[in-house]
Parts: sequence; C-alpha cells; structure tokens
Amino acid sequence: MKKLFLIILLPIVAFCQSAVDELVNPKDLIPDIVIDLRYSTKDHKFLNLPQGDMPLPKFYATNECLILSSAAVRLKTAQDSLRKIRTHNSQSYPQGIGIKIWDGYRPRAVQWLFWEIFPNSTYIADPSSGSKHNRGGAIDLTLVDLATGQELPMPTLFDDFSDQASHSYTNLPPDILANRTLLKTVMNYAGFSEYEAEWWHYEIPYASSYPLLDFQVK
Repeated sequence: MKKLFLIILLPIVAFCQSAVDELVNPKDLIPDIVIDLRYSTKDHKFLNLPQGDMPLPKFYATNECLILSSAAVRLKTAQDSLRKIRTHNSQSYPQGIGIKIWDGYRPRAVQWLFWEIFPNSTYIADPSSGSKHNRGGAIDLTLVDLATGQELPMPTLFDDFSDQASHSYTNLPPDILANRTLLKTVMNYAGFSEYEAEWWHYEIPYASSYPLLDFQVK
C-alpha cells in the first residue's frame, strides 16, 4: 500500500512544484559559483558539425544566468560537496573545486535559431516541443578551481557534438575520466540527472513538466 501511495503521489508533487517554482539567479544562493554564459559572447562555436566548426553570434544580451529555484537549491548542494573534495578515483584535487555555468535558462526563440544551425535532436532539442533549458530546468556546466579560475580538464570543450562528449566514451586519460566522473557523482548526489550524449548537461527531475518560456534576460 505504501509503494502504491508513493507512485501516485510523485506526479502530484511534481505538478505542485512546477506551479510555484520561479526563475532565480544562482549567484544569489551560491555567491562563489562561476557564471560564464557562452551564448552571451561572440567567442563561441558549435564544434564538430558535419560541415565543420560553426562560429556563433551573440545570442544573449547579458551574462546573468537564471534557473528554476529548485535547480538552484540542488546546485548549492553540489557546490557545497565539491568544496570538500580532496581526492576522487585516486585523483587529487586542490582545495576549493566548484562549478562554472555555461548555460541555464534559454529563450525558446534562441532554441529555434540553434535548430536552424544544426537540426539534430541528439544535441539540439526540437524547439517545437521545447528544450528543458527553455523551462529553466537544465544547466550546462563544468568544474573549476575557484582559487585560480582554471577549468579542470574535461573530455571535450563545451558544445562539441562528437562521440567524445558522451558519458560512455572511455578512451580518455585517467585524470579526465576522473574529472568527468566527479562531476557526474556530485550532480547525481544533488538530485540532477545527466544527459548521455553531453557530459556537461544536467537537469532536474520532471524538467519537461515546467512551462516553456521565451524572454530575454536584460
């Protein structure tokens, strides 16, 4: 009877949560988190497309990041955990590892522009149904040394649409595998799910149940 009750209750909880969740700036909750929205610059590319690397225009007016408040709470758990890490999978880490965010909430209009560039649903969610980024429930991120600002080595650069970006790709140096695994372990512990094809993409439960949004942050 208890199991049946939980199965029935979970969708109700998710529905109620989506009705009250708001977009917030994670900096307000996690002051030392690093924000580097790559789509707010003209210095970014989609990598390894069939036609080659594609330089991108500036899609965002500001470097201010927004995500759902429930995602921000989970992200704080991840950041707090990372600060305590000294070793993981036999890999040593400096004191003060943290998170750098590359993308959070993304206007749906930008999703349509991405789709025009690369209409491949493995890497770009079809804007007709919308992305979890368009709802504020997904985050693209990496690990960074908070003292130096240096990103930790990862399997690929952000937005590298190749097999090497997949979580199942293992032909990598031990330190890079350890870094990817550390990020996944901490994010899973905080309540995020990974996306198989992109090591940098994480999302909250029931992210698709939140409303699609389409406004520019200014």
